[in-house]
Amino acid sequence: MKSMIAQTIESNAARFKDISRFIGANPELGHEEFLAFARLTEELAYHGFAIERGVLDIPTAFIATYDSGRPGPVVAFMAEYDALPELGHACGHHLICMMSIGAAIGLKSVIAETGGSIRVYGTPAEETKGAKVPMAAAGLFKDVDIALMAHPYYTHEKSGESLAMDAIEYEFFGRSAHAAAQPYEGINALDAVLQLFNSINALRQQLKSDARIHGIISEGGKAPNIIPDYAVARFYVRSATRTYTNELVQKVLRCAEGAALQTGCTLKTSFYEYSYDELRTNEALSNVFTDQLFELGIQPKDIEIGKDHGSLDLGNVSTQCPTIHPFVKVVNERHLLHTKEFRDLAMTEPALDSMLFTAKALAYTAYEVLSKPALLASIKEEFAAAK
Repeated sequence: MKSMIAQTIESNAARFKDISRFIGANPELGHEEFLAFARLTEELAYHGFAIERGVLDIPTAFIATYDSGRPGPVVAFMAEYDALPELGHACGHHLICMMSIGAAIGLKSVIAETGGSIRVYGTPAEETKGAKVPMAAAGLFKDVDIALMAHPYYTHEKSGESLAMDAIEYEFFGRSAHAAAQPYEGINALDAVLQLFNSINALRQQLKSDARIHGIISEGGKAPNIIPDYAVARFYVRSATRTYTNELVQKVLRCAEGAALQTGCTLKTSFYEYSYDELRTNEALSNVFTDQLFELGIQPKDIEIGKDHGSLDLGNVSTQCPTIHPFVKVVNERHLLHTKEFRDLAMTEPALDSMLFTAKALAYTAYEVLSKPALLASIKEEFAAAK
């Protein structure tokens, strides 16, 4: 059966590479991925998948489904295809989407034997307002048995952890005045922002080691001789769990309230991006994927232990169904994600070959789960225990 999966992926290799090159050469920001959306949905429709476009009224979101017509598990593959401002596809999303779509099309060749159904979730804007968050909130993963995706990198790495995150904006409102003639008439909103930063810096000593609080001043005044009546700070607040992140958010809010009280400003807070939950890797499922890498020729010494790579909207999926997010080697030089060097190498032929290799590993993983009920039971048992 796995040979059929491999043969299907290899027979479509030229098509898959062409689509990946096209998306890589035409980078689009989150919720603007209209070219990628069109190419990906057209390819899935060509292979017999039923396409639901504009999911949750998100124009570039989709769910593609292929049902075997027989009862069985629901396997979901995540497709990301947004780019970064100025850098383009320096995170390799042009590879991610075709890893998942290639895997889905490969798995389709054997699903008549295993039963069950395949879904590809087209999830826009992972880099900003990730669509997986509202999809998860709407319960679109509740009936999924396993969710799979892989991320390009400079090495192989097991699915690990990510940080829960809230993105919060603090707006301070004061009163303007001439900074030299009548400074005593003003209420300095920038002072409130500076007090907020100082309070957070003082707070850090009392935080757990996994806490991350980092921010910018996005508005700090218009001219040095005008007391700023409006100033804004934006922060990301992160930690290893949603529970502790919620605690951190309240601590930072008290810092902001104190800064407003000290300066006489009024305060307004809001979330300017979606909140991400932590990634909860399903280790049983992760081990299946690792075994497929071994089967495809990767040596154990070449696979690193999973690390924390910041925050992912896939974390919200992992709270609803067993999920993995391994990293796979697509470049032969050590370049970090979100760099021009990684972007350029991720467009080369070796990276595209690695994309097809990963599509096979993902499809093989899904096949193992579909064909072995006891394995799926152990995956679900772990998920239930983690919840």
